[in-house]
Amino acid sequence: MTTKDLYEQDYLAWLEETAKQLRQRQTDVLDWEHLGEEIEALGNQQRHQVDSYLLQLLIHLLLYQYWPEERERCARGWQDEIGNFRVELELLLESKTLYNYFLTRIAVIYPKAVKRVRQKSQLPAAIFAESCPYSPEQILDSDFLP
Repeated sequence: MTTKDLYEQDYLAWLEETAKQLRQRQTDVLDWEHLGEEIEALGNQQRHQVDSYLLQLLIHLLLYQYWPEERERCARGWQDEIGNFRVELELLLESKTLYNYFLTRIAVIYPKAVKRVRQKSQLPAAIFAESCPYSPEQILDSDFLP
């Protein structure tokens, strides 16, 4: 069975075989097509994680700032979530490439966070800033709460 066939039939076995082939420098038998796809997928997965953690972090920062009626009851949980999402982001952002990606995604993710907060809170759109009111440093600062 070729490595390409193995990819279609047993993904885990394909991963193990490909890792073995790479360690043994058996470049002539590598499934280059699928290997390239899988490496790209790993990068896409990490970018998706940055987007996901950033979205959740912005949602909780916005809830904390703009929903005072719920803040008293939910503040502790929101603060815990804010801390957790910051830790996860910081781990990913040790990569300079992902940090630069994060910087470009704030403007893209912020409107999505506002939409989610508005759905949850029923707050009027007019109270939210048009662009993200938090700097990248504030977003990641473990001591910052709006």
